[in-house]
Amino acid sequence: MNDKQYVIDDLSANESWRIFRIISEFVDGIEHLQEIYPAVSVFGSASITESSPVYELGRKVGRLLAESGFSVVTGGGPGAMEAVNRGAFEAKGKSVGLNIQLPREQTANPYTSISIDFRYFFVRKVMFVKYAVAYIILPGGFGTMDEMFEALTLIQTNRIKPFPVILLGKDYWKDLISWIKKTMLMKHRMICPDDMELLQCVDDPAAAVAAIKRIVIL
Repeated sequence: MNDKQYVIDDLSANESWRIFRIISEFVDGIEHLQEIYPAVSVFGSASITESSPVYELGRKVGRLLAESGFSVVTGGGPGAMEAVNRGAFEAKGKSVGLNIQLPREQTANPYTSISIDFRYFFVRKVMFVKYAVAYIILPGGFGTMDEMFEALTLIQTNRIKPFPVILLGKDYWKDLISWIKKTMLMKHRMICPDDMELLQCVDDPAAAVAAIKRIVIL
């Protein structure tokens, strides 16, 4: 057997073991999270500091969700995620953090009652949506956008039941919403007019929670 064959066999073995790691993450996630329904997954930037108005926005929405009987799920890290978990934790609600292993190690925030570490982004994404009855999107970067557009795609293609996807902070999101409407919808017709109804945008955390409660009966 030549060196090339050894490399191929080694890669095959690694791929086989990777399947088991993936399965174990699904099992671990389901075992830990099956009691959190109904949950609201909230996303936002890890770069937000405690002095930012967005931090207080997140803390308030986390508290209101917990007081309304929802479990609160975030990415478990610092910034906006910490703020949301903190609000839910202080309200004595279920505060869930789904952490991810990153090249620059993400530190779990201290305000979670349930914390799980994931190696694979796609497993983590399944857990974000599996027990969620709504998404709330705080200001954030690529990761936040990724979660938002994935939810919209899953709803648009009927892979999950429609649920509220609420952008919190009109000033931050207004240009993106305008671009979606003017460029994607009106200019290039890449989406349908009904697709615009999948998104809501509000400034007040109480309005975001009220929008969810109008649809979700606890």
